[in-house]
Amino acid sequence: MQKIHIITPLHTATKREYLPRMIEDKVACMRKAKEYEFDYWDGDRRYGYGGYRYDGRWKPVAQSLIDVYSLKNDACILDVGCGKAHLLFELGQLLPNANLIGFDISQHGLANAPEMIRDRLFRQKAQEPYPHADDHFDLVISLNALHNLELPEFKAAITEIERVGKQKYVCVESYRNEQELFNLQCWALTCESFFSEREWVWLYQQFGYTGDYEFIFFE
Repeated sequence: MQKIHIITPLHTATKREYLPRMIEDKVACMRKAKEYEFDYWDGDRRYGYGGYRYDGRWKPVAQSLIDVYSLKNDACILDVGCGKAHLLFELGQLLPNANLIGFDISQHGLANAPEMIRDRLFRQKAQEPYPHADDHFDLVISLNALHNLELPEFKAAITEIERVGKQKYVCVESYRNEQELFNLQCWALTCESFFSEREWVWLYQQFGYTGDYEFIFFE
């Protein structure tokens, strides 16, 4: 288990105004965002992404995953909480013979994934048992999804990720100081687990997770 650096450059490329998010009827916005449907993905920015459209931003992340995990052209890859599956799409462009699978709880997200990847996706919660055998996947990834679970559900999800993946990589929101905690609390709409780096690593160890991890911070 080690900390790696793959998604941070993509995360830090977006500028955020934290205080306006906090004071703009945030409780109502949180409730709407946690539906994870149209408003969260493609509605007003105060509910989530404010329009999440394919623009090629995930290609460098896909290439980094291939390089870091030495993925072959026929690799078997699972994305837990894949959303609109743009990362899986990019992996498919770079690894045309790969067996790519993703799931998410959002009907809108899955229905608006790139058409060529849509038939590889299904709807499921991250904490439910996965319909796959032990070590079925060469790589299991979960980016910016697991912090949206409360602790009992997080344990179930990370245990399943550990079970079905030969290699694993997860990324969650975290903080290193009081300012980043404040910014995260202002910005986050769907986060249920607000933990420091140290706490996340401790949880991974307690729950038997052996894969790699990354954190995104709100500086």
